[in-house]
Amino acid sequence: MFRFSALTIGVILDWIFGEPRLLLHPVVLIGKLISRTEHWLRKKLPGKEREAGFFLVLIVIFLTMLVPAAVLFAVSCLEGGKGPLCWCLTAFWCFQLLAARSLYQESGKVRKALEVSDLEEAKKQVSMIVGRDTKPLDQPGVIRAAVETVAENTSDGVLAPLFYMAAFGILGIFFYKAVNTMDSMVGYKNKKYYLFGCAAAKLDDICNYIPARLTGFLMIGAAWILGSVCPDYDGKNAWNIYQTDRHNHASPNSAHGEAACAGALHIRLAGPAWYFGERVEKPYIGQNDRMVEAEDIKRAGKLMILAEILGLLCCWVMVMAGFFL
Repeated sequence: MFRFSALTIGVILDWIFGEPRLLLHPVVLIGKLISRTEHWLRKKLPGKEREAGFFLVLIVIFLTMLVPAAVLFAVSCLEGGKGPLCWCLTAFWCFQLLAARSLYQESGKVRKALEVSDLEEAKKQVSMIVGRDTKPLDQPGVIRAAVETVAENTSDGVLAPLFYMAAFGILGIFFYKAVNTMDSMVGYKNKKYYLFGCAAAKLDDICNYIPARLTGFLMIGAAWILGSVCPDYDGKNAWNIYQTDRHNHASPNSAHGEAACAGALHIRLAGPAWYFGERVEKPYIGQNDRMVEAEDIKRAGKLMILAEILGLLCCWVMVMAGFFL
């Protein structure tokens, strides 16, 4: 009950306040740790990029989990066990490490720019939340990029952290954030990181295997619920597209949320994209039943929020079932 009540408060605080910009974010600290450890390992192990990347994973995960574990241990010693201070600290960290409101707000900036026909501003805003080159994008491309990042990050930024907190406690969510941040920083298939980032990328694939599939199912459930009150969502088509297109991505996990979202909204996502000045061919996800529009960004955000609510409810159902059993 300690863990799930703290998680619930963390989710609510995230909805209310979003990312606490005045406080140093744990992911920022993890990012700095990754950069400095990468620099140190490349100097210590020149020419041994695969081995250096493996040690990067070990060091970053160890230090990322060590710090909160030490803080919680110290606080619990002061309290004589897990008390209100430990609970408050756990809830606060959950609040910091969940990103639903932040993702909704940042994608909303893209939509607002498009609503006033400011394509250049929309490209600028979408560049803040995607890894691809945004300069070649036209207006439908900008919309698809924003919808895709909401759908994909429903797993990475919302449901996967929630899953790891529910399953393993606060150290679980720190472990996941360390792995996911390493993948986002060094998990590229380019000359610089192909060998160095291999271990981080593979571990991220493993860690996201279950959360990505849960995300697909929860977004389908959210589409069914929203579709019962709004014609903009189609739960049946979300399920159909999820079945056919969830593997239409080089990553084994990334397309699950995108497929459910594309089916729910009757739009087509993914396809060719530009990275570091090179065009990368990718398969499409979903069917081109209609042209995308700026409002689809907001619709994807609503799917994300309801999927998170459903995920949290599932956690509490399991807790109550275990309590009564």
